[in-house]
Amino acid sequence: MKVLPLFRSVAVVCACLFAAHFAAVAAAEETIGLRILFLGDNGHHRPADRFKQIEPLLRRHRIELDYTESLDDLNPAKLTGYDCLTIYANWTRISPDQEQALLDFVAHGGGFVPLHCASYCFLNSPKYIELVGGQFKTHGTGVFQETIVKGDHPVMKGLSPIESWDETYVHTRHNTNRVVLAERRDDQGAEPYTWVRESGQGRVFYTAWGHDERTWSNAGFLALVENGIRWASEHSPTQLKPRAGLKPFEYVEAPAPLPNYTPDARWGTQGEPIRTMQKQLEPAESMKHLVAFPDFKVSLFASEPDIVKAIWLAWDERGRLWVAETVDYPNNLQPAGEGHDRLKICEDTDGDGRADKFTVFADKLSIPTGFVFANGGVIVIHSGRTEFLKDTNGDDKADERRLLFSGWGMGDTHATASNLRYGFDNWIWGTVGYSGFRGTVGGKDIRFGQGIFRFRPDGSQLEFVRSSNNNTWGLGITEDNIIFGSTANGNASMYMPIPNRYYEAVNGWSGSVLATIVDSQRFYPITDKVRQVDYHGRYTAGAGSAVYTARDFPPEYWNRVQFVAEPTGHLLGKFHIEPRGADFIAHNGRNFIASDDEWTAPVCAEVGPDGALWVSDWYNYVIQHNPTPRGFRTGKGAAYDTPLRDKVHGRIYRIAYNGARASAGASVSTSPALRSPSPPSGERAGVKGLINLRNATPQQLVAALKNDNLFWRMTAQRLLVTRGQKDVVPALCQFLRDTSVDEIGLNPAAIHALCAAKCGFAEGASRRQTAQ
Repeated sequence: MKVLPLFRSVAVVCACLFAAHFAAVAAAEETIGLRILFLGDNGHHRPADRFKQIEPLLRRHRIELDYTESLDDLNPAKLTGYDCLTIYANWTRISPDQEQALLDFVAHGGGFVPLHCASYCFLNSPKYIELVGGQFKTHGTGVFQETIVKGDHPVMKGLSPIESWDETYVHTRHNTNRVVLAERRDDQGAEPYTWVRESGQGRVFYTAWGHDERTWSNAGFLALVENGIRWASEHSPTQLKPRAGLKPFEYVEAPAPLPNYTPDARWGTQGEPIRTMQKQLEPAESMKHLVAFPDFKVSLFASEPDIVKAIWLAWDERGRLWVAETVDYPNNLQPAGEGHDRLKICEDTDGDGRADKFTVFADKLSIPTGFVFANGGVIVIHSGRTEFLKDTNGDDKADERRLLFSGWGMGDTHATASNLRYGFDNWIWGTVGYSGFRGTVGGKDIRFGQGIFRFRPDGSQLEFVRSSNNNTWGLGITEDNIIFGSTANGNASMYMPIPNRYYEAVNGWSGSVLATIVDSQRFYPITDKVRQVDYHGRYTAGAGSAVYTARDFPPEYWNRVQFVAEPTGHLLGKFHIEPRGADFIAHNGRNFIASDDEWTAPVCAEVGPDGALWVSDWYNYVIQHNPTPRGFRTGKGAAYDTPLRDKVHGRIYRIAYNGARASAGASVSTSPALRSPSPPSGERAGVKGLINLRNATPQQLVAALKNDNLFWRMTAQRLLVTRGQKDVVPALCQFLRDTSVDEIGLNPAAIHALCAAKCGFAEGASRRQTAQ
């Protein structure tokens, strides 16, 4: 009866020894944080209990472990967020898809750490057994000590031989392509007990130690496992790291107080004041600190003084980039028509990849948080108003301004409406935070809080679609019309399955608040210079939710990766969306890009007409809005007042895949009808090589519905609906008769043809009659 207390005492002592073992290493250099997926089962080895033993200890050494007992997690979307897979289980079978996902993960550089009974997993897979390096055959039990035979190997350096009660494994089907590090020796001979091997670009570490809590509480075993994980993960391709050898940052005394929010304390509580701040960098120097994966190239499209504080970006039918600039945000909201903010057109006229022509389309706006093209003009939300702006004489300046409706709350300027998108249904979709809406639209009094909404482009109808759980800054629409989004705190990805109107059609029913679908809310900055208000270490400022809807990135991105900006962490995160029955799960794939420049603050990312990803960097040292820390004053936009809120910087980056086709965006189809319509004399698209639908014929618009980039398909649909003529219906019906699907199982042309024909033409005709 005294065994358990004794075991606890031994465990505490061993834990202390384990921590002491690595104290010198931690003091000498900060270790790279690793993320490990730990696959267990519900069998007699009790993996969940062993996980609970090791997880806190490894977490203190910046190794993050996530536990799962689902073989469904052996898939590329899940594994892409991890450096290493650890298996401690006795699963007997693995499916071909799961086997391939595991083999590919290791072949591409991922670490693999099978422990103890994992050498008797997946008996139907010879490739798995070959990967492990051997298979369990028989065992006895007893207390024994290993013999280290390769003490100079990095895994074994500084370690002493383990002695513990355990199972005395004997293996079979030995893979000679391995390096044995330790043996178990007895009168039967020497049995390989711990080994390492390489497979493709990845590494494998295996030890037969680890039957139960006696070995798992042994300091030597814990140290061995940590060393094995670190060694196996060394070639991991899934995490970004700061570039070495760059010019050191310069720091100056902060010209005004800087808040220092305290993790896990009362909201707004401050720790020791921050007295120094990093000096800002010029765009060329800051770009050196912006890290992407080797297969992607980052280029600068525009920066200050040509553009500043771009809070939203979108492209017109000519492929030209438009941005909404705001210096009034957050605390300087102006009366209608007196703002300091603008919509600006950015063009690359010489095709060198940099914008060289900037045209102010509309000024005197105040905090324009989103805009979208519709009805031959632009719909923009600013100052609590939804306005339609149009250029009627072709000079790229708005000379028609018309209020569609008003009522967006502006008491807290970071909780108003944003993320406007043209939908498949030919309505305008968007999100709003807790400032909500209260106004009259189409003769109806409407009031709602945070969530997803949609409205008709003519402003005649507004519908609240579904409530979200927090301040909502992200909305994305997939190629098959699934609505995704993100909120500020604790919900980096959500999806909208059923609108409120279907619940409300049943007496007594109502739609629930949208829940998160993310498997982890954590974020992964590449610097410790992170200042967060709350949800420390997690997505507290998740902004934007664009889904990759083109074909220039690798196939695993196609309609399956959601990009969520996290400005407080100086990064753009990615979430790999996986269908699970009628639901979805979003796997945290960590970063797409990240920077250790403290000023870098991505606020949104959008898929461009060229198939690249475009990112707006707010470039501001102070990105936090509220709560107001002690000693500070709250401004009229509900953000705390500080002169350190920068008003002069801002950058737009373009991130392209190195393997993309040479003329991105132009290669639509082999059909001549889908070639880019000739632009007017002297006119170029916003990015070299793009098609241009400005003066496209009806036939060319119909043909563009087959483009492999959702941007061009949706643009063509919008222009067809705005045109409102039924002469294209026969051509659209041809698409509907086509039963073929593309590489991801969709028929995009048929989807857009149906949306244009069924939803669009009646609305287009109605709008023409209204205008007449």
